[in-house]
Amino acid sequence: MAVRKSTSKPNISANELLNYYKDMLMIRRFEEKAGQLYGMGLIGGFCHLYIGQEAVVVGLEAAAEEGDKRITSYRDHGHMLAAGMNPDGVMAELTGRVGGYSKGKGGSMHMFSKEKHFYGGHGIVAAQVPLGAGLAFADKYQENGRVTFTYFGDGAANQGQVYETFNMAALWELPVIFVIENNQYAMGTSQQRSTSSPDIYTRGAAFGIPGEAVDGMDVLAVKGAGDRAVKHCRSGKGPYILEVKTYRYRGHSMSDPAKYRTREEVQKMREERDAIEHVRSLLLTGKHASEDDLKAIDKEAKAIVNASVDFAKESPEPDLDELWTDIYA
Repeated sequence: MAVRKSTSKPNISANELLNYYKDMLMIRRFEEKAGQLYGMGLIGGFCHLYIGQEAVVVGLEAAAEEGDKRITSYRDHGHMLAAGMNPDGVMAELTGRVGGYSKGKGGSMHMFSKEKHFYGGHGIVAAQVPLGAGLAFADKYQENGRVTFTYFGDGAANQGQVYETFNMAALWELPVIFVIENNQYAMGTSQQRSTSSPDIYTRGAAFGIPGEAVDGMDVLAVKGAGDRAVKHCRSGKGPYILEVKTYRYRGHSMSDPAKYRTREEVQKMREERDAIEHVRSLLLTGKHASEDDLKAIDKEAKAIVNASVDFAKESPEPDLDELWTDIYA
């Protein structure tokens, strides 16, 4: 059974590389703006930003096909945008407006898009993992060749339901890719202090689930690993685990001062390992884009994000009658 640290990367076109850059930059500019709106009191409740982790979801979405599903936890805005959800609808939901994906009732952690096969956004740590296996079970039952990307973090990897799910997924050979977004600190406890094994993906070995560790700050490495995982699942061999080693620059949520790590550590990652800067360098050194081209891309991303804010502000708050819709009883 293959358990390894991956290093191989795919051959991609200059156009694909440029698209990865655009997608990652869009997520970052969106999240930066969300952070600003939270500070202004326009976003309430919890808000978990994806800044620093953009290469994970962009690389894996590049390996997905139409009809594949994705489910994740509360650090989810990047997943929504990478899956093709409209920034207007996402921002309107964050600000609690009726134009949002859940009519302003779900907020940051609880919005969905059946059209884009995005099944949330879940606030309970690791609760989405068995749900992801359930989505994959439906696909296997229907024999439609689809794959489900089930994202969770290094903190959630210590929850018992993850291993119950591993067991069932292996037993039933479900087409599910378990993506551990290891940003190293869970809510605020380092992996070294909370996890008995140096790598988390190796825990699948007990269930016969193959996996690999991936450099989550390199979108090409993520894409390559995603291709391997997707091929494994689509061929009917059952689940696969990707431990994508990444890093979040901000706190766990907007209320987290992140005193469990030094500013120097964060700054070093930003300066030496930033995923967007890595692709920017590849584009410039390979002469696939000029500085002016990249400035134009950034300008466009900011314009789209600003337009989403305008849309959100112009969208009304949901009517009080909405309290009684979309509930079971």
